[in-house]
Amino acid sequence: MNDVFEALAHPVRREILKLLRKRSMSAGELAEHFTIAKPTLSGHFAVLKKADLVTTERQGTTIIYQLNMSVMEEALAAFMQLAGMKGKER
Repeated sequence: MNDVFEALAHPVRREILKLLRKRSMSAGELAEHFTIAKPTLSGHFAVLKKADLVTTERQGTTIIYQLNMSVMEEALAAFMQLAGMKGKER
């Protein structure tokens, strides 16, 4: 869970997740939304992958990123628990 919170701590990574909520996107499509260097953006992708917040699928030479909603839901539940709120019972 520490990797998830670390990944969510950076505004660029939060914006990437926000974009992926709408649909899966290639690295190039995601890069169009940012004015940072591609190697820097690749570093952000690596952090999101390490936290399991995104999954990837290779289509030829293109990497498609998808939001991993189950990990997002787990992070939200953990945050709610930390904040003293009750999450949904499972």
